[in-house]
Amino acid sequence: MLTMVGYCWLCHQNLYFAHHGVCHVCHRQLKRLQRVCPRCALPSKSRDVACGRCLKHPPPWQHLIAITDYTPPLSQLIQRYKYHGTPQLATVLARLFLLHWLQGYREGRWHKPDHILGIPLHSKKRWQRGFDHIGLITHPLSRWLQCPYQPDLLQLSRATLTQRGLSAAQRKTNLKHAFQLRGDFTDQHVAIFDDVITTGTTLHEASQLLIRAGARSVQAWAICRTL
Repeated sequence: MLTMVGYCWLCHQNLYFAHHGVCHVCHRQLKRLQRVCPRCALPSKSRDVACGRCLKHPPPWQHLIAITDYTPPLSQLIQRYKYHGTPQLATVLARLFLLHWLQGYREGRWHKPDHILGIPLHSKKRWQRGFDHIGLITHPLSRWLQCPYQPDLLQLSRATLTQRGLSAAQRKTNLKHAFQLRGDFTDQHVAIFDDVITTGTTLHEASQLLIRAGARSVQAWAICRTL
């Protein structure tokens, strides 16, 4: 079904605020990640204490923040956004993440970053897709949170294979030394955004690069976290 401005992207009912994209009812009914580890966002007994996996092998980031598992309806929105030429969904997804992040921020679960970075898209893939799907989400987030955002601070140094369909070992090899940083991140709190986190390999490589560059802390942000 074709969704036009002024209608909810999920239930297709009229919106009171057209720019919201998703109505209050659909937003309230979204399945949330609950009782997950604050560092890996995988099921855990406590949302306040790192799980055994993260205590044994801590990831380079301090918080992994995602709205929900990679399930409908948000998984369908992401697929429509990325693969069916619907860039207007960027601000809708950005707003959904913002509302989720603000709730945790008000509860004191995480802090505001000094910089927001987006996982870069290779120029060839950007040309094929027709837009930078990460940049279009990250840019309004940085504006709303009043955090600096420069899309060229984190770059791909070489073309990589699509991570989908690769094993965990192949993903790691595919992204080894694939990123490079520009700018000074010494003693800075940085957030890195990706649309979906599966194994976390992409964000792991980028986060390690930031920590080696002197960043004080890293938050991993995503719309969905595959469980």
